[in-house]
Amino acid sequence: MRQQHASESARRARECEAFVAGAAGRLLHTATLLTAEAPGDNPRARRLLTLSLAHTYACWDRLRGEDPYDRARQYLATRFARGAWHQYGGLGRGRPHPGSPLAVLTPQERLIVVLRLYEGVAEEQAAALLGMPSERVHAICDRATATLLHPPPRPAPSVVGAKVAAS
Repeated sequence: MRQQHASESARRARECEAFVAGAAGRLLHTATLLTAEAPGDNPRARRLLTLSLAHTYACWDRLRGEDPYDRARQYLATRFARGAWHQYGGLGRGRPHPGSPLAVLTPQERLIVVLRLYEGVAEEQAAALLGMPSERVHAICDRATATLLHPPPRPAPSVVGAKVAAS
């Protein structure tokens, strides 16, 4: 009996290792897009990834045919949303890295854009995951996409030492 349990544990560990080897890179990129951190300096994204993979490993035996990538992505998304809610008092603006392509978006907009456009999650699935109507997800995705395609103008740089002409 003990040998059978050890064999099952070893099989589970091998399966999970194979999953992590194949999915960790993409999930880290997803987490980095969500947090809007720089790809080389992304401690929040790495923490999200670690928590998501740990949760998936803990649930491994209960997946029962469910896709482990979907489970890990769901946990990553909900953990990001919960963290943004607590850190910023709602899914308002965080402090993204200015070089991030999604820096102009709010955390909620980033979450929906990443799920819908990068991860290819259907509108209805994203809505169910986030607990909002699919029409709202559609509207937020459209607004965020428009913002990305036509970013707001940046303020003009200040000129040091410029003299103002008197009238």
